[in-house]
Amino acid sequence: MGSPPVADVIELEQLLARYAVGMTTDDVDAVIEVFTPDGTYSAFGDTYPLADFPTLVAAAPKGLFLVGPPALALDGDTGSGQQPLCFVEQTTHDMRIGYYTDTYRRTADGWRLHSRAMTFLRKSGARDSGRAHDPTRPAPSGP
Repeated sequence: MGSPPVADVIELEQLLARYAVGMTTDDVDAVIEVFTPDGTYSAFGDTYPLADFPTLVAAAPKGLFLVGPPALALDGDTGSGQQPLCFVEQTTHDMRIGYYTDTYRRTADGWRLHSRAMTFLRKSGARDSGRAHDPTRPAPSGP
């Protein structure tokens, strides 16, 4: 597979930047906007549909979502990619590091995230989908 078109790369980089800025500024509407209507987020051993995002984001710690450029593989109107993340918690400056594994779809409104899954990189060298960060974290409501 050759290099993806530059215009698609820029559009996806901006889409993923809007996700990171939305999470950093606690703007759940901006976060929801970057997903397809049937989009999902996976972490903590669960997969959450878009309808769960407001409650899930409300339960998440607040801080800086610092992301690197995504590595993209695009094929027409679909694609996949990975993006590194360093999250710094606002009140303690504790860090979490890892990466997102994504799928993308081109829609009438442009590129959107279809799925995003988090993998955390642990001090022990382990890689996992995480553990609940807040006991008020909701259980997924279903597909």
